[in-house]
Amino acid sequence: MSNLNNQLVRQETEEVARGIRLLLAKPLLTAAADDDGFELVRRRRDPIVKWFDYYCGWRAHVEPRLGYARLSKVTDHPDPSRPARRLRSSRAPFDRRRYTLLCVAAAELLAAPVTTIGLLADRMVQATAAEPELPTFDPTRRDERSAYVDSLKWLERCGAIRPVDGSTESYLDHADAKVLYQIDTTLLVRLLAAPVPPSRLDEQEVAALLAESRYGDASNPDAAVSDNQRNLWLRHSVMRRLVDDPVVYRADLTPAQLGYLASPTGRRIIARGIQQAGCTLEERSDGYLVIDPDTIATDTKFPDDGSHPKVAALLLLDKLNEAEDWLPAGQLVFAATELLDRFRSWGKAYRSDGGAQRLAHDAVEILCAFGLAERRDDGATCARPAAARYAVERIRTDEAGHR
Repeated sequence: MSNLNNQLVRQETEEVARGIRLLLAKPLLTAAADDDGFELVRRRRDPIVKWFDYYCGWRAHVEPRLGYARLSKVTDHPDPSRPARRLRSSRAPFDRRRYTLLCVAAAELLAAPVTTIGLLADRMVQATAAEPELPTFDPTRRDERSAYVDSLKWLERCGAIRPVDGSTESYLDHADAKVLYQIDTTLLVRLLAAPVPPSRLDEQEVAALLAESRYGDASNPDAAVSDNQRNLWLRHSVMRRLVDDPVVYRADLTPAQLGYLASPTGRRIIARGIQQAGCTLEERSDGYLVIDPDTIATDTKFPDDGSHPKVAALLLLDKLNEAEDWLPAGQLVFAATELLDRFRSWGKAYRSDGGAQRLAHDAVEILCAFGLAERRDDGATCARPAAARYAVERIRTDEAGHR
């Protein structure tokens, strides 16, 4: 019996750890997109919800009947490298107009559980016309219909709306297209992760939208806050950075956060939380790195040959590791040109004029997003300490071929 109990405990521990990492990679996990993953999170929802609440201060909502789990991530340093993207053709990031229409559409969709694409468009025309700071939505223009469709397709992918008759894309060519939607208003509300509802803001600033009153002004070392508030902020802010960023450098942490990580209590709490998530914490002189051996907890990987910019990024990283100082943008473009010339049938999307420049730019964007490189305003780039993990090891041999 004791052996069976040990096996059950081990299985629960492993499943809780996997569920935590699944939600870290997919803050909106639906049964429609990942039935097995959602079933695991549903089965172990209590310890998973408690883990996120205690270690990160994030709310995890699991709705078994509605078929989704939502992790509301909050951070004081929003990451611009994760924009909403158009689901048609180019997958380009949303522009300001698409974000605007997405927000207006989400607000208007709360009015009823069922609507049509035309009725929703009419409501959006009225809503935007009533707001002097918003350009009025004009469905007679194709570019406006395109932005509208992209917003609705994004909501479709999230599962907040579901077309039960017709296709959203049909609205591109015909403003009188007939599309009927069923709306999950509960999920629609859960999409907003901000701790302060936008409707309650007096000032239009992101900082006010993300303010968490339970910490007071604990991030300010001179602020008069209780020990509980400061310790809570330290635990949550440190763990959020560790599980959400590819690498956390000491230079990017405050003296209070560094002191928390160096203290016996703080180190023990953080190490225990990382272990419960099925990961390991690697500590170096320059910073910290949380490693998931199963690569579950991330939505993107590096190295990865899944895209041309990622392949180029790995090759450009060799150049950056070899450089003793900042590498000018021109040298990176030259390296990208050599790469395109060497592999003639590779990187067809970068064969047009300025292709090498775009390839170098996209590759460096990836390196910066993973904390492996830093780029100045003039385009010059240098490797950051974590890039040394990918440095090519030079093995010297004698004339006889011995090492």
